Amino acid sequence: MNLRDTLRGLLVRLYAHRVEGHLDHAQVPQHIGVIMDGNRRWARASGSTAVHGHRAGAEKIGEFLGWCTETDVEVVTLWLLSTDNFDRPKDELVPLLGIIEDVVRSLGADGRWRVHHVGTMDLLPAGMQHTLKEVQEATSDIDGITVNVAIGYGGRQEIAHAVRSMLLDAHDRGTTMEELAEAVDVEMIGGHLYTGAQPDPDLVIRTSGEQRLSGFMLWQTAHSEYYFCDVFWPAFRKVDFLRALRDYAARHRRFGG
Repeated sequence: MNLRDTLRGLLVRLYAHRVEGHLDHAQVPQHIGVIMDGNRRWARASGSTAVHGHRAGAEKIGEFLGWCTETDVEVVTLWLLSTDNFDRPKDELVPLLGIIEDVVRSLGADGRWRVHHVGTMDLLPAGMQHTLKEVQEATSDIDGITVNVAIGYGGRQEIAHAVRSMLLDAHDRGTTMEELAEAVDVEMIGGHLYTGAQPDPDLVIRTSGEQRLSGFMLWQTAHSEYYFCDVFWPAFRKVDFLRALRDYAARHRRFGG
């Protein structure tokens, strides 16, 4: 690292410290959703492979969760693999699945996070299904940030799953279709989502400069605030995270009004 890079790094850290010092923890979002975009483009820009980009993105997750702990965030949802990602070439998808499984194991071994899977389990390899269930059970009593790992996740699929679950529950209770139609409301559907009793995301961060949700938590983000960052996920820094929180705190939330 040359002198210019050293000075730039020092200035960034000083700036981050200043932003953090002015951060009002009372206005920190309770639940943050993260669309971790840009792994492949980061790799391409650095002359590396897509798999290397995914590994670099995976290494950023623990650091990011540490920042969330420091700022009193309570729930984080990490979109690790969408249902659309299964269309990727096998030479990228197979290593990516392995990297994601390693992430889940690492989160479980850390001891600070309560890991919860959101997504379609049936799409995943048997080994990953076992790992998810094992880690989720092992961390269920941890008093730390709830980390939702969205793997095999699609927003439309989640809503369809919630409706199916609601219908099956009604059938098991002997509820007639007329009675269900009379009783169904927003709260009932919301209670059958993957995130069930959790609070909806207050803030959704998407890296890489893309400004769309791509189906991420379609139901839960109806009143969320969005922060789009130009930085690719592997290069996302604490100062970028603090800027997102500062931007969120400065907004007047209208909850759809």
